[in-house]
Amino acid sequence: MALELSTNEQPYHRLYINGAWRDGTGGRCFEVVEPATGTPIASVASAGAADVDAAVAAAREAFDAGPWPHTPPHERARILHRIADMVEERAFELAEIESRDGGVPIRKTTYNDIPLGLHMLRVFAELARRSPYEPLPWNDFPTLAWSFVWREPVGVCAQIIPWNYTFCMAVWKLGPALSTGNTVVLKPSSLAPLSAIELVRMIDGSGLLPRGVVNLITGPGAEAGELLVAHPGVDKIAFTGSTEVGRKIMAAAAPHIKKVTLELGGKSPSILLPDADLDKAIDGALFGMFYHAGQVCEAGTRCFVHSSHYDEVVERMVARVRQLRIGDPMELETDIGPLISFGQRERVEGYIALGREEGARLALGGGRPHGARYEQGPFLEPTIFTHVSNRSRLAQEEIFGPVLAVIRYEELGEAVAMANDSRYGLAASVWSRDLQQAIEVARRLRTGTVWVNDHHVLNPYAPFGGFKESGIGREMGVAGLMEYTEPKHIHVDFQQRRSGKLWWDALLPPEGEE
Repeated sequence: MALELSTNEQPYHRLYINGAWRDGTGGRCFEVVEPATGTPIASVASAGAADVDAAVAAAREAFDAGPWPHTPPHERARILHRIADMVEERAFELAEIESRDGGVPIRKTTYNDIPLGLHMLRVFAELARRSPYEPLPWNDFPTLAWSFVWREPVGVCAQIIPWNYTFCMAVWKLGPALSTGNTVVLKPSSLAPLSAIELVRMIDGSGLLPRGVVNLITGPGAEAGELLVAHPGVDKIAFTGSTEVGRKIMAAAAPHIKKVTLELGGKSPSILLPDADLDKAIDGALFGMFYHAGQVCEAGTRCFVHSSHYDEVVERMVARVRQLRIGDPMELETDIGPLISFGQRERVEGYIALGREEGARLALGGGRPHGARYEQGPFLEPTIFTHVSNRSRLAQEEIFGPVLAVIRYEELGEAVAMANDSRYGLAASVWSRDLQQAIEVARRLRTGTVWVNDHHVLNPYAPFGGFKESGIGREMGVAGLMEYTEPKHIHVDFQQRRSGKLWWDALLPPEGEE
């Protein structure tokens, strides 16, 4: 389906409800701005209460009365694979949309984001073939019986995704929900919704899903999002975003006891052990931090370095980061693009000022890059602080920008203790030539994912999620799939005589019977 144009000639995107594209209540809409240039690139319908009601009602009807929850797993797998084929055919177009919409370097979207989302979609299609039947051990107490667990879809799923990985987040929300037979109302961030909208457009164009199985609403989270999570017709909420918003979502879900999975904030450590290969570890730790300008929930924002090579590591990190190119995300040479918005840049700059106030030493960056090409967007220099206290706000609070804290340690146990001294527990990386020791350290870290000699590698077969205030539940892998099912125990008794039943001994038998 071709994009429609609004009166100002920008592409205009409507809501998608019950298999049809429609305007928001009262024709309200909002502009999407390209971060690098400050130029509006699309106009998007803004959902109101009536639109949220309609989307949930469509998903409710599709679940309660439609065929999708009862579609055989192999058929759901076939449909998801066909949608993946459509994504693959338009991969480069999606990469361009993602780069312009979110300020993401085109190398990243072309070689990682879209291919990763495609891989995830195919994995979820494969996992859709898992049988919902789980046998239980044979049971002969109190009588011979056959029991099994039957996994059923949860129902209507509200799925709210952030702006930093729009396409991937849309896939890893939609994929497991659809593969297990649920229906969905998807709400992307109003800051960067375009690749999620385009994915839904592909789903609509495929004609493969019944009406109402996938619905899309757009608009500010403070309005459309809050209405969606509090809606009594929603059975499950899946949210990726800040811990602060996650708390509000839990509170909104409480009155109806909705199932909730939350993937929230992080303050992830990278630990360079004394025997680490510094050539790999330095590049890897910097990749863990400055990938997508640090706007990644599992970014390695705290780097713990042994005192024996602390000064060398800092010197080499500064020299390496000076080589990174800040610029237009649509240019292949760009390593770091803009932040998502001017408001986000101001927030990060506030933390840079705070770091100075707290006594940390600024080793690199801390300001805005100079030149005409940077004036239209919220660009910010990659920043490195040294001599950071692990208890400082700079080291404890999520910044979500290109700010690295390099923290000295003396003993390995001290490094592990400081790494765990955080209210977050999303991810970590350990760098060492001694893999046995690295794995032992990984087991001691209170985080949902630990990479050894790597960072940011997402495996769709593996569960992803956090400890502590980094979230509840898991996404991806079999564990993520199970979050979208309700286990039902079915007991089939083989005892045909009443006298063999449990209640025969518990109650007096009928008069005249023994």
